[in-house]
Parts: sequence; structure tokens; C-alpha cells
Amino acid sequence: MTDQQTNPEETPVVEGEVVSATSEQDARIAQLEQEVAQYKDQFLRAKADFQNYKRRTEQERAELIRSASAGLLLKLLPVVDDIDRAIGSVTAEIADSQWYGGFKLIPQKLRTLLESEGVAAIESVGQEFDPNKHEAVIYDESGEGETTVVVAELQKGYTLRDKVLRPAMVKVGKA
Repeated sequence: MTDQQTNPEETPVVEGEVVSATSEQDARIAQLEQEVAQYKDQFLRAKADFQNYKRRTEQERAELIRSASAGLLLKLLPVVDDIDRAIGSVTAEIADSQWYGGFKLIPQKLRTLLESEGVAAIESVGQEFDPNKHEAVIYDESGEGETTVVVAELQKGYTLRDKVLRPAMVKVGKA
């Protein structure tokens, strides 16, 4: 035999070293698999957090737009009230004039605009008093009933997409 060829019987093979090397590799593989699982979990959490962030910012943006439009619409309501009062105080002579017919179109157009934005008038007269929709300004104690009912509406109330934009100012009494 040459020096380069070795007899398996001559080289001492220690089984403990082979088993030890294999178990070290298995331990390293297990450690790496655990790290991969941790990184994957972190990635999935970060991805979910980002998706939640995107959804939350979209909701906040939409809410900001709604609240900004609510502020503008709330500022328009006194204008509608003033026009209604002006129309209510018109004399018969003015009511027959041609310009008045055109003037009466203004509140109709304003109401159409408000309705297109989701604004609706609160029906009050004859309804049971609801503190969420009505603001009682006058209380009439002459009635004898048990329930509190809206007797008169002093200022119209409005809702914006089922939320009260401005409560109606009302006179309430027993019915």
C-alpha cells in the first residue's frame, strides 16, 4: 500500500465526533429555522400594521372631509333661515312681481344642494320631544298629557347623514 491510500482500519474513527458534528448541524439548522420563523412573523406583523395604517389614514381623511363639509354646511343654514324669513314676510304686492318668482328659486336651489350633500330637515311639530334632535326653548305647561310633544318649531333643525347637524329650536308642551 502506498502512503496515500489508507486503510480504514488504520485511521481511528471516533463515532462520538461524527454524531457530535451531525447534532451540531441539526442544532444550527433548528436555530436558523427558528430565526426564519421569527423574521417571517415580524414581516407579517409589519405588513398587517402597514395595511391597518393605510386603512386608518383613509378613514381619517374621509372623516376630515366630512367634518370640513359639515362646518361649511352648518354655516350655510343661517342663510337658508334668513331667506325663508324674507320670503315669509313678503307682502301680496311683492309676491305678484316677476323678480320675486326668481327670488323664490334661491332657497329651492340651496335645499337641493344641501340634500345632495346629505343634509335633511328634522321634522319636529307634533313629534315627541327628543333632546338629541330638539332644543327646548319654550315650555308650555297648559297641557294635561303625559308625553312631551313639540308644539311649535322656532328654528328648523337639520341632520347630516343621520347625525344631528343643528338641533331644532322648539316650543314643547304636554299632550
